[in-house]
Amino acid sequence: MATIRARKRTDGSVSYTAQIRLFRDGAQVYQESQTFARKEAAKAWVRNREAELDQPGAIERANRKGATVKEMIERYLLEMKKVRPLGKTKLATLNAIGESYFGELHDKDINSQKLVEYALWRMGKEGGDVKPQTAGNDLSHLGAVLAVARPAWGYEVDSQAMGDARKVLKKLGYNMRSRERDRRPTLDELHRLLTHFHGIQARRPTAINMLKMTGFALFSTRRQEEITRIQWADLDEVGHRVLVRDMKNPGQKIGNDVWCHLPPEAWAILQTMPKERPEIFPYNAESISASWTRACQFLEIEDLHFHDLRHEGVSRLFEMDWDIPRVASVSGHRDWNSMRRYTHLRGRGDAYVKWEWKDKILQAPVALGARLMK
Repeated sequence: MATIRARKRTDGSVSYTAQIRLFRDGAQVYQESQTFARKEAAKAWVRNREAELDQPGAIERANRKGATVKEMIERYLLEMKKVRPLGKTKLATLNAIGESYFGELHDKDINSQKLVEYALWRMGKEGGDVKPQTAGNDLSHLGAVLAVARPAWGYEVDSQAMGDARKVLKKLGYNMRSRERDRRPTLDELHRLLTHFHGIQARRPTAINMLKMTGFALFSTRRQEEITRIQWADLDEVGHRVLVRDMKNPGQKIGNDVWCHLPPEAWAILQTMPKERPEIFPYNAESISASWTRACQFLEIEDLHFHDLRHEGVSRLFEMDWDIPRVASVSGHRDWNSMRRYTHLRGRGDAYVKWEWKDKILQAPVALGARLMK
């Protein structure tokens, strides 16, 4: 049953409120109303909406309360925590989205227009005045939540909304893709950093051994999270390989275990670690990142991340004339396109062939503290 009532506004104009009320066995089971500026529009809405509600299960779907974006994010974080904690950047981004106005939207209200509006809001002054790449990262992390919300939990999420939003933003001229980093540490920067870490080790022997971590990350090309997960049981002593568990990959983040070759320099560093714990480097990945950041700030080394050591390591192998399959056997890359972003060559040959810190890193003593892991 539908009714349309005319209401006079304060400015003298007339609006039309269309109301739909549905009954079953004498009891009202659904009610909905919308207001329009024209009576014809109200009638058209009533016809279309009644046809939609006449479909099997439509009333039940319309009555469901649904879930907000914030609630979906919270559920996603809870489920992911059971498997493996998210990176701090993704975690912070998702929590920020949940606390924003977008977090109040219900699942069925999410569409491409709303996603475009959010991205434009983020790039505006009120939303933080971020770069398009940062807004693109927001959409990427949010997309991970929406991708599982419908098939896993039954939320009404338009599976095409994110793709359509990205197409629109691209047509509007926004480059939402992250800029590829080409930052590599210089030998002088590494010398300053390792000298700094050597001093810390002398004063506090049980601190994170950043000498070993830096050298191993550089020569193995491994990420900091991967390094802290490596166990002695993961080594292939004969093949000089290591099983990297849950290696980062866009299509498969959990259970993506890959055997990676360790160059001689990395293998030698690994063998100097004490076999007192199951983990070879029993440190917290976030603490490693914090130590690196503090050192760079203290030494006034700008824009150098711990992850840039992976970049340096891969580029070094190419400069030594290693071919793509051989480099990939170390880095774990599956294809050239993903490996290409790590290769910004400076010349030919091994810049570390006579590097003084190779022996210093090997000879550095290691004292594991009482509390190292999480």
